[in-house]
Amino acid sequence: MESRYITLSLFIIFVTFSNSKSIVKKLPGYPGDLPFTLETGYVGIGAENEIQFFYYFVESQNDPANDPLLFYLTGGPGTSGLFPFLYQIGPLSIRLDASGTPLLDLNPYPWTKNANVIFLDLPAGVGFSYATTWEGWRSSDSILAKHSYEFLRKWFVEHPKFLSNPLYITGISYMGILVPPVALEVYKGNEQGSEPQLNIKGYGIVSPYTDRFIDLNSRLEFAHRVALISDDIYKSTKETCRGNYIYPDPNNTLCLADLQRVDECLSDINFSNILEPVCDDINPSPDCPAATKITIDAWANDKEVQKALHIRPGTIGVWEKTNETIHYTFGKNDTICYSYDVLSVVDVHKQLVTRNCQALIISGDHDLTFPYVGVEKWIKSLNVPIKSPWNPWFVDNQVVGYQMTYATTGYSLVYATIKGGGHSVALNKPKEAAVLLDGWIASHTDISDS
Repeated sequence: MESRYITLSLFIIFVTFSNSKSIVKKLPGYPGDLPFTLETGYVGIGAENEIQFFYYFVESQNDPANDPLLFYLTGGPGTSGLFPFLYQIGPLSIRLDASGTPLLDLNPYPWTKNANVIFLDLPAGVGFSYATTWEGWRSSDSILAKHSYEFLRKWFVEHPKFLSNPLYITGISYMGILVPPVALEVYKGNEQGSEPQLNIKGYGIVSPYTDRFIDLNSRLEFAHRVALISDDIYKSTKETCRGNYIYPDPNNTLCLADLQRVDECLSDINFSNILEPVCDDINPSPDCPAATKITIDAWANDKEVQKALHIRPGTIGVWEKTNETIHYTFGKNDTICYSYDVLSVVDVHKQLVTRNCQALIISGDHDLTFPYVGVEKWIKSLNVPIKSPWNPWFVDNQVVGYQMTYATTGYSLVYATIKGGGHSVALNKPKEAAVLLDGWIASHTDISDS
């Protein structure tokens, strides 16, 4: 026991010299002081702290001393944590006024209403995070899982008052590949006696990327269910391709011909939400990725903004919402700075089933990027008994989606759909997403059992 405390003491000393943090009271574009507590800072990662991860920490607007803490990972990979902070689940939302000046408003449905949230720029080269060595700029899916756990340990050493708060590893989209491994790293670290011990309770993922084959292969069935392709096209493609639509046999001409018909049907569809029009990158509407990039890039590159956020001068060049050299698209090979080395985390989910763990999985039922069809398939493969069958859930006395619960000893998984929701449910269904999260947290969070 004595050696354990010595190790923790050395770890604390090491962390103290590698990190920095500051309270942000004002931000350009918002009138007056911020009505919530925002902290930004850097945490050094690696043997020599050669990687500097930048974070944005928002204290709960309800009861920060007892409310859960969400460690939130942004999709991509390669997208800054500033994006969900300003566009999806954070306490602020950003827009351009008539003169093209970025303005900040309060988000009426933030996840920070009842939870403390850490937003993170990772890996180095994303947002305001950077590295001081060549090796520090290189990363991968598997490396990020270990770096995320190292970040959390060091962050909690400097924020010990939050150690007793329930911790949930959360994220969206591509981070479905990362969230379960990070959660497993935390559980294993606790089991091995690593300090500090983190009060992890589970994990939650929105629109998760989980298994490259299952998720992308499910697009055909989803497209058929929502009438984007006909019965004839679906049946023929299913037969000729023998159930494999993303890695077809190049010599199977019948399959390739059918897949071409499918592509023609889906070529002008918005994969993020099939109900929305395809974005025009030349004259984008406010909700299009091109428009959000213009707005947030203009704001984050402002020197006064960077000063307010306490960014270290000279550590980055031009700030970008998404580092496209890291961002993944299907078929993309590893780059010089990033390796997409995790193809599936279904097995990791199965390992988490054996822990005392609560999971929340959310799908917009009009998301063609990673359709609910594939999500249901891999959840079923976990072989966890159904506790509560498929039933509607409500907001303002209206059906806003459906959910079911799987449970076994010490483990539960709530799977919920949001009716009309797309890939980023917090953008087009913000109230429903917030209600769902708050209800899930309230249903099992109990600080007294930590």
